[in-house]
Amino acid sequence: MKRVLAIILGGGAGTRLYPLTKMRAKPAVPLAGKYRLIDIPISNCINSEINKIYVLTQFNSASLNRHLTMSYNLSAGFGQGFVEVLAAQQTPDSPSWFEGTADAVRKYQWLFQEWDVDHYLILSGDQLYRMDYSKFVQHHIDCGADLTVGALPVDGAQAEGFGLMRTSSDGRILEFSEKPTGDALEAMRVNTESLGLSAEEAVKRPFLASMGIYVFNRNTLFNLLASNPESTDFGKEIIPTSLREGDHLQTFLFDDYWEDIGTIGAFYEANLALTEQPNPAFSFYDEKFPIYTRPRYLPPSKLQDAQVTQSIIGEGSLLKACSIHHCVLGVRSRVEDEVVLQDTLVMGADFFESSEERLVLRERGGTPIGVGRGTTVKGAILDKNVRIGRDVTIVNKDRVEEADRPELNFYIRNGIVVVVKNGTIADGTVI
Repeated sequence: MKRVLAIILGGGAGTRLYPLTKMRAKPAVPLAGKYRLIDIPISNCINSEINKIYVLTQFNSASLNRHLTMSYNLSAGFGQGFVEVLAAQQTPDSPSWFEGTADAVRKYQWLFQEWDVDHYLILSGDQLYRMDYSKFVQHHIDCGADLTVGALPVDGAQAEGFGLMRTSSDGRILEFSEKPTGDALEAMRVNTESLGLSAEEAVKRPFLASMGIYVFNRNTLFNLLASNPESTDFGKEIIPTSLREGDHLQTFLFDDYWEDIGTIGAFYEANLALTEQPNPAFSFYDEKFPIYTRPRYLPPSKLQDAQVTQSIIGEGSLLKACSIHHCVLGVRSRVEDEVVLQDTLVMGADFFESSEERLVLRERGGTPIGVGRGTTVKGAILDKNVRIGRDVTIVNKDRVEEADRPELNFYIRNGIVVVVKNGTIADGTVI
């Protein structure tokens, strides 16, 4: 793995995750109370003994850069390991921003080529899964492939939303089709049993979806980028071109939990799924394959008279006489008396407010950080540093699916009320 360089693509503006991406890059969106999305692929790399990692981004990268700087110092042992952000930049030779996944890699290929490595591992920064990439790379080497694509077995209903691959019985890619429907979809069926699924599962999931993660041979990657200067996307353009040119393309079957955190709805469901018992589909409790993040050295959480069921509580939190069910609370969360939280994500805070500061703030007509006394929140996302007043009701009472209320510090996406980062909701507000 010392001869592998990982390139994590931060994605575009993250419009489908807005307003969570209003002030931060998509990979910097908080996850599971204390992590960020970018921690997933980086931790997978570290656990796979891949320690040369670049993260490409071009939107709101300040918080992402700060998080990576404070979380990952892979060169502490005087090795060559690093995690570094590469932001989009305009130069005389390249006057435009990143225009797609392949274009992002092309614009920094001069840097990637400087490394004496044999393989490039291209990853996405907004997916939740646990994978040993060393097995991915070794499979690529063993097959003698030029390019290997991570493949997820899916059913017909899921298949229409992915780029699909039709393969031979040994997993060699014969055809690639981007989001096919109807007869074109049926033509992409594969005998997934020959790739490792049980006979029963092969019947249920006869399609191979591209996970958007790839292993390239060094020469293959740069030759494809150079010979197709107008191609900007790996999935839509580079892979089909590589197939037409006769390259050896292989799949690597991944039959485990995987979730693309691309929308507010998917983000919300993936977080709440972490609270399921006894065995959630994805768990952060794995000593052999840990997920790393920034060490904060916060005090333990304090529950004074709280009723908490099926929830995750981040460290440094203070919960008074409240009721919390099926929620994820981030670090430094503050929940006052008589509060009811249900099916809700509270991302916590970046700082503490002392009792004296909160009292002075109240006396001046302000709203302290956290969730105020007598408030009820159900089916919502409260971003970092929000200030929810007293006797507030956030339940989407009119069952609105989509709404923009920036002047009131909230949006509604997929029926989920999202209070923006640093936003304040006044006492007595009903949403």
